[in-house]
Amino acid sequence: MYLCTKFSELMPRDHSIKKVLIIGSGPIVIGQACEFDYSGSQASRSLREEGIEVVLINSNPATIMTDKITADFVYLLPLNIDSIRKIITEHKIDAVLPTMGGQTALNLCKEADEVGLWSQNDIRIIGVDIDAIETTENRESFRKLMADIGVGTPKSQMAASFLEGKDIAQHLGFPLVIRPSYTLGGSGGSFVKRKEDFEEALQHGLKTSPVHEVLIEVAVLGWKEYELELLRDSADNVAIICTIENMDPMGIHTGDSITVAPAMTMSDDAYQRMRDMAIKMMRSVGNFAGGCNVQFAMNPKDEEIVAVEINPRVSRSSALASKATGYPIAKIAAKLAIGYNLDELKNPVTKTTSAYFEPAIDYVIVKIPRWNFDKFQGSDKTLGLQMKSVGEVMAIGRSFSEALQKACQSLELKRAGLGADGHGLRNLEQITESLENPSWDRLFHIKDAMTLGVPLKTIQDLTKIDKWYLQEIQKLVMLEEELRRYKLNNIPKDYLMEMKQHGFSDIQIGWILGVDEDAVYEKRRELGVRRVFKMVDTCAGEFPSPTNYYYSSFDDVNESHFSDKKKVIVLGSGPNRIGQGIEFDYCCVHGILAARECGYEAIMINCNPETVSTDFDISDKLYFEPVFWENIREIIEFEKPEGVIVQLGGQTALKLAEKFAAYNIPILGTSFHNMDLAEDRGNFSDLLKELNIPYPEYGVAHDAEEAVEVANRVGYPVLVRPSYVLGGQGMRIVINDKELEESVINLLKDLPGNKVLIDHFLDRAEEAEADCISDGEDVQIMGIMEHIEPAGIHSGDSHALLPPFNFSQTVMTQIEDYTKKLALALDIRGLMNVQFAVKNEKVYVIEANPRASRSMPFICKAFQVPYLNIATKVILGANKLKDFDIKPIVKGFAIKEPVFSFDKFPKVNKELGPEMKSTGEAIRFIEDTNDPYFRHLYSEKSMYLSK
Repeated sequence: MYLCTKFSELMPRDHSIKKVLIIGSGPIVIGQACEFDYSGSQASRSLREEGIEVVLINSNPATIMTDKITADFVYLLPLNIDSIRKIITEHKIDAVLPTMGGQTALNLCKEADEVGLWSQNDIRIIGVDIDAIETTENRESFRKLMADIGVGTPKSQMAASFLEGKDIAQHLGFPLVIRPSYTLGGSGGSFVKRKEDFEEALQHGLKTSPVHEVLIEVAVLGWKEYELELLRDSADNVAIICTIENMDPMGIHTGDSITVAPAMTMSDDAYQRMRDMAIKMMRSVGNFAGGCNVQFAMNPKDEEIVAVEINPRVSRSSALASKATGYPIAKIAAKLAIGYNLDELKNPVTKTTSAYFEPAIDYVIVKIPRWNFDKFQGSDKTLGLQMKSVGEVMAIGRSFSEALQKACQSLELKRAGLGADGHGLRNLEQITESLENPSWDRLFHIKDAMTLGVPLKTIQDLTKIDKWYLQEIQKLVMLEEELRRYKLNNIPKDYLMEMKQHGFSDIQIGWILGVDEDAVYEKRRELGVRRVFKMVDTCAGEFPSPTNYYYSSFDDVNESHFSDKKKVIVLGSGPNRIGQGIEFDYCCVHGILAARECGYEAIMINCNPETVSTDFDISDKLYFEPVFWENIREIIEFEKPEGVIVQLGGQTALKLAEKFAAYNIPILGTSFHNMDLAEDRGNFSDLLKELNIPYPEYGVAHDAEEAVEVANRVGYPVLVRPSYVLGGQGMRIVINDKELEESVINLLKDLPGNKVLIDHFLDRAEEAEADCISDGEDVQIMGIMEHIEPAGIHSGDSHALLPPFNFSQTVMTQIEDYTKKLALALDIRGLMNVQFAVKNEKVYVIEANPRASRSMPFICKAFQVPYLNIATKVILGANKLKDFDIKPIVKGFAIKEPVFSFDKFPKVNKELGPEMKSTGEAIRFIEDTNDPYFRHLYSEKSMYLSK
């Protein structure tokens, strides 16, 4: 543990700060996701602990950050100067904290400073200062400062024009990096290896930068990349909380890189030099107390280190570092911003050691990004300087290989680990292409190459990945080869234990031995090879710690203590992706809090480091584990809960319900039978027929030939869709037999064993949706939303109004009646979302989702009712709906605004259809439909409809 003290001088908290404004990061976009909602939520709780009133502005309705439980005053407003001005007129703000809302918050803070808003109203900026923002975001200022303090940077020059840029490139030579000023997620940035590609890349960079400036620097492609997360107090003391190493070399945006903590391949000498440089950099960029992220590149040949950038705020990686170490960076950073020094604060995990002690970890963390290229047909899938991933998973293991395999199991790509599951690639030409031109699946192809016998040196030459990581993956190949010598009945206990310690799932072991996972599981039980649970305590067991934060491994000592309290497990939704995002984190947090209110020991299982639900102080126990059957099964066997809540974790949790039912694990709320009835497209349509509820003509097909017969019977155009998917995955509108055949063949190739539902598509229909809670006797409709765009555009990509603005009373009555009929017929105990099409005053049911939906947090915020808390208490059987006095506050209309990240995929057209493509959403309140913004939206409602 290191202590980095410049001088020690006690300076307790500044009591003149009584009300703080926290600026959020806005809707989720690629490059700026819910990591900042996690940081903002944590900072708000930290300030409120000190008796400070928190005013929070953010336009994102999907996050727990904008819930009443997080701040004293929440403003769901656009992140602009007018909104800040409104807040200042309504509150006496003492200080603004802009470091928790990513680049958006920093840019808004800087803009407000430029127009004099802070100085005119005697508001202090805390956690950062304007000079630091200017120095770090202006690439030329950063380069000059690094030269002044003796920290190396790659050779570079600023360009403010096309002509200047061409001149610099001629002088520096290729390959080059173009880095626009004041952007997030690497927006507009690129590596340029050839002169022919330079002009287009330069033009794009200049256009993307809000100040139309770019830094052009010599590319250090193939160098190693590192990130350090630091905290500094007002006495200039600095603590380095976490060092993160990118497994992928320079050339891939750190948000798209596989990352590892602690750093695995750096010498102690290089580590000490990097620490010293990071501390020097943080101290040089301005006089502020708070968090900071520093990125370095290191030459693998001689360990020369150069600075890449510094961010004077909590970063995307701060959430990862917090979960990796157990040290709540945003919480401590907020306290430093109001005047505390590091040595005055206690570590919130151990509760005995100082916050000034740097965390020590006795395990390995692996983060793997999650991409959604399938949503952006025709996009460039090659990874580079511009971030393209939509989410990430984190895994914890006692070794790198264990953590790596657990991370692969967490991704929900139908992989049972890193290979050994029947999904490997055998085409050497395709594998070689993938190794040299990295995309989302390169990690799996590295393993495939080794399985085929490609020499390790060849793989290293193609990928530039450090030899140590490749050797660790090669060990997995060798272990698999060794396993093939055995059969299940004669495998030695020690060898089976070794396989499990290297992260092999029962499915992988079974695939190699030719048996199913249950057979492997039973053999493990027979031999005593069982999962144990280890603590994340920030101090590697050096001090006693009452932590409730665990991960699993295979060892002799179990550190999770069993209690005889009544317990409930809430299953999380895994990595963020299009169709399943931060909304479900909101639902899980409320589920956990409601369960605790009902006297349960509330246990959370999830693998997403970006979320509030995986914060150690939200639940009674946190298991940071893959939402993967084998891991969940053994947690359930150990904890023996009253049951599991699957309704709050989106489709991820819901898909596990069948396993729970098969193994007699109690599902709280709606039964598996009834959930399956709603999810199975064919059976659900049969139920609608029984209930005399209109629905589009449909048929079920198991192959393309059958599909054509159905389509000709129900009539084109038709909507083609599989069962049990999220975000409209694979859904298509087709208009003839040829298109239909292609769609069905592609669907069944991607989803083998599935059946395809073919609906007559109601062309030019309007679309609506209703969310409800049912206790089996009564049904409470939470809200009905009318979509502005026509049917055919996924509900997640549609603008929608709450309450409806254009439906007649006849239509509203049908929607209410059908929602209640369905909830009672399906015996819903908890939540349900129903999607409708409306044509010629007739309402048709399209589908029902027997779980929390994306729209529920939006309705909770718009109507100011804690529906998720109520629903959880109904799911637990603790309350009936009649126990609650539900009074929605309806003022005008709330518009749900989808937000897209098409700018990350410049060659993809903005075409919308039944498959969801938006990455986030905002909320906007209007008084009536004469509002100019609404009128503009309504005039463009059909512009982007595609198939």
